[in-house]
Amino acid sequence: MSVSTRKILHIDMDAFYASVEQRDNPALRGKPVVVAWRGARSVVCAASYEARPFGVRSAMPAVRAERLCPQAIFVPPDFTRYKAVSRQIREIFARHTDLIEPLSLDEAYLDVTTTKSGLGSATATAEAIRAAIREETGLTASAGVAPNKFLAKIASDHRKPDGLFVVRPHQVDAFLLPLKVGRLPGVGKVMEAKLTELGITTVAQLRTLPLAEMEQRFGRWGRRLHELSLGIDHHPVQPERPSVQVSAEDTFEHDLRLDELEPHIRRLAEKTWAGHQREAGRVARTIVLKLKTADFQTLTRSLTPASRPGSAQELADIACALRSRVERPADSRYRLVGVGLSGFVDADEYTAQTDLFGPVPGG
Repeated sequence: MSVSTRKILHIDMDAFYASVEQRDNPALRGKPVVVAWRGARSVVCAASYEARPFGVRSAMPAVRAERLCPQAIFVPPDFTRYKAVSRQIREIFARHTDLIEPLSLDEAYLDVTTTKSGLGSATATAEAIRAAIREETGLTASAGVAPNKFLAKIASDHRKPDGLFVVRPHQVDAFLLPLKVGRLPGVGKVMEAKLTELGITTVAQLRTLPLAEMEQRFGRWGRRLHELSLGIDHHPVQPERPSVQVSAEDTFEHDLRLDELEPHIRRLAEKTWAGHQREAGRVARTIVLKLKTADFQTLTRSLTPASRPGSAQELADIACALRSRVERPADSRYRLVGVGLSGFVDADEYTAQTDLFGPVPGG
């Protein structure tokens, strides 16, 4: 099996928001910390490692987190502070390579096939980055090193927190084949259940399914799944460039109805707004709501209002309202939701739309 000759890192900060809070407030260290607003509509942005043994996880409703861990200390998120730390971390990355693809404030892919720092290997580069993050920010990061992006991402989770795991080209099969299929990107609980019905629980078993059968059952996603089972991922690291869209999305552990999505939409709107704020001198005009149904159909609904949203709350309000344009039975369930901003223009050229309900891109 041929694998890429690229050397890819996936760097993932450990419990990032909660770790920043514990770093900046010594009274929180060693305590179960939940970064979330209190309230029925709030969801968990991050949970410290002390909170996780109680079952607290990011994206769960805050009221459930409070039931699971009554002694948890709730801290409202401070995205301005998190963004400042994220910029510090990006500066560390940039000492080694210009090929940096941020996924969020707390994780990124780096292509270190060739480095500016001249370190002898991808492993040495990952170790240097982790050491600099610890020394300069007081935080820890986990890293995965692999020949491609998806393997690096899985590897970075292998020894969390504060870990490093390396998958060399000749080790791909030994690493990949024993894994549960749920570890592959895009394989959520629903897809995992579908594969289990076929007797497929590991990547090794998935690899035995013929490509033609995979495509017949799952369409284009079947081909992608087949490639992943072979350890193939040709997607390059995409450095930051003028954005076509800034977005955040989540795949749920259990499929949800449309009327259950509001807290998730509001949390994702916060992340999207934080990403939009990094687009210096550019503004987005169009709000996008993305949904993926339980049977893997992707729906998008979008709106270009006369006046663009001025805050994360306004973005969330519009994205929530876009649910009314989803013409499906009320009991339909969804495995993924995303919130995006698109239609970027230079700030000094921005002209508000005149018709609130005019033609809408992607609607």
